[in-house]
Amino acid sequence: MNQDIKKALDVLRSGGVILYPTDTIWGLGCDAENPEAVKRIYEIKKRTDAKSMLVLIDMPGRLEMYVHDIPEMAWDLVEQATKPLTIIYPKGKNLAPNLLAKDGSVGIRLVDEFFCNRLIGRFQKPIVSTSANISGEKSPEIFSDIKQEIIDAVDYVVDYRQDDTETTEASSIIKLGDGGLFEIIRE
Repeated sequence: MNQDIKKALDVLRSGGVILYPTDTIWGLGCDAENPEAVKRIYEIKKRTDAKSMLVLIDMPGRLEMYVHDIPEMAWDLVEQATKPLTIIYPKGKNLAPNLLAKDGSVGIRLVDEFFCNRLIGRFQKPIVSTSANISGEKSPEIFSDIKQEIIDAVDYVVDYRQDDTETTEASSIIKLGDGGLFEIIRE
């Protein structure tokens, strides 16, 4: 696993794209601050940048670096989450502009999976996470479901957990608004 982390870090630092296991499904990832790397993921997925992607962070303290005015409710949600939770915050900052939604919002998930947590911790920046599929197609539940076209398009494929056959659930998604308003997008 340490070799995987080292190789993935080299690719992320050079602006490349990785295929990696997350706390939910296998994802395409890159440096969330690098607009060219983000653009490349949109191209791999054959998806317009009108549909934003989320980012993963390794610890709650990093949230303040990437979100303007974190609603108090967000801290309660993060603390109470019993499964992966993506929170869409009203206004992101310090991220690639093509990663943010048209309204400036950004989805961020605090990841608790061992590999991702170590990778992000060593990278010291958020990593993009989007399903490893062509836009509109079914998300792969395990590594063997990923199409060769996706595998061939990335700069590094993480070996760790490729043999896992146990599927995981997608994250819950909650969108936070101003004044304590929120919307449950996916339970």
